[in-house]
Amino acid sequence: MKKISILGSTGSIGRQALDVCRLHGYTVLALTANKNASLLEEQAREFRPKMVVVCEKDAYNTLKTRLADTDTRVLFGSEGVCEAAALPQADIILNAIVGIAGLLPTLAAINAHKTVALANKETMVTGGALVTELARQKGVSILPVDSEHSAIFQSLQGNNKQNQVQRILLTASGGPFFGWTREQLEGVTAEQALKHPNWSMGAKITIDSATMMNKGLEIIEAAWLFGITPELIEVLIHRESVIHSAVEFADGAVIAQLGVPDMRVPIQYALTYPERLPSPAKRLSLTDYGKLTFFQPDSKTFTCLSTAKHAFEMGGFAPCVANGANEQAVELFLSGKIRFTQIGDLVAEAVETITLRDTLTVDNILQADAAARKFVLKRYASR
Repeated sequence: MKKISILGSTGSIGRQALDVCRLHGYTVLALTANKNASLLEEQAREFRPKMVVVCEKDAYNTLKTRLADTDTRVLFGSEGVCEAAALPQADIILNAIVGIAGLLPTLAAINAHKTVALANKETMVTGGALVTELARQKGVSILPVDSEHSAIFQSLQGNNKQNQVQRILLTASGGPFFGWTREQLEGVTAEQALKHPNWSMGAKITIDSATMMNKGLEIIEAAWLFGITPELIEVLIHRESVIHSAVEFADGAVIAQLGVPDMRVPIQYALTYPERLPSPAKRLSLTDYGKLTFFQPDSKTFTCLSTAKHAFEMGGFAPCVANGANEQAVELFLSGKIRFTQIGDLVAEAVETITLRDTLTVDNILQADAAARKFVLKRYASR
């Protein structure tokens, strides 16, 4: 029976991962959250982990008091999260933390020789070179949890030899604003942007889906995960979200992974790999859908997609700058301080303006992230 630590257990991915653990009776050793003490307490009382970690001080004090009658240790902050990621008894670490905050725990898990089920794409976007090299050195597997990367991973099974892969077809729902013009996007509200047509996700990733930044980040993540160049990755708008991604091989054959849009399927595959077990997800009926549609993305309107690709081509710290600028800009948008279209503008400006030539280390990655956030805040303050 597998023993699992879940980082980011109160978020959408974390909650669905606990559905999978509940279904299959997996032991949960550690749970972490940012500040949702109430939900984390509920989870701790149900799953009885060895430790829980919370990153906000008031939430930590609250949780420590509430769980005083249990045997669960309550830890605080990023150091506690990294301790949970390296827990000796754990078989697999599911990293469902949002943003660059997931980078250090991923590295901690790899250093502890733990299999990583990765739902934190920012780990690969900001530190892909470091993460993949460390995983190679430690002999650690990184199993993708994002539905698109899980689909690619599944489609590559037994067919991942050099020169066999011709093209990756990375599908995207197009978000709530598919077909909109930039003029129409100018007045978009946070409430509108948070209404995803197919998926139930956290606020940050939902906004990224609406701007298509999410797909740009996924291109970078796929390049690192599967050792391919971005030129081999083609983004397709697929409104139904049934084909989660596909791989075209040298002989022209295309293998895809299909299913209803339910994140519990890729989460479970990462946790049970290489086995397949019964899933709580609804079964796919193609006749219920009737047809599946595909479109080219509008990169001129949704500029975040092309900016992310450009940042990867620039290399170095550019992807980290793009990610940090985006995280800060999304935060400003959700708080009503900038317009929806300014997210892409600020990300593009940061990538073109911030030039860092230091060695790619963890400390320098975090400094690049901080520089990008500072740049966005300064540009916002000057407008």
